[in-house]
Amino acid sequence: MSGSDNSLPSTIWDGLAGHCPRCHRGALFSGFLNLAPACKACGLNFGFADSGDGPAVFVMLFGGFLIVGVALWIEVMYEPPFWVYIVVLPPLIAIVCVGMLRPLKGLLIALQYRNKAEQGKLES
Repeated sequence: MSGSDNSLPSTIWDGLAGHCPRCHRGALFSGFLNLAPACKACGLNFGFADSGDGPAVFVMLFGGFLIVGVALWIEVMYEPPFWVYIVVLPPLIAIVCVGMLRPLKGLLIALQYRNKAEQGKLES
């Protein structure tokens, strides 16, 4: 992709993949959830980025939907005893929630960059 491609699908993919929203090559994260101070490829300062609680809210929304769907499917298809839920669901919840956090945080930061979102300011 060229550095000038700022289309919505490109922005969404870059965010989900953890790439820099400007050059599409550099890494957005320096750790699992730690945002890098700047892009090593193009030098974009990530100081503007503040995803806040957004990723956690979306993880609860989408992850909760998936987990409840799986629990209902297990109940309807197999009618297992209660201990099966205690064994199956906690690892599934951990995998789904942890697996969704980083891509959703990257997506929100990339969309914040694309839409030039910034903190609201009161006019004097």
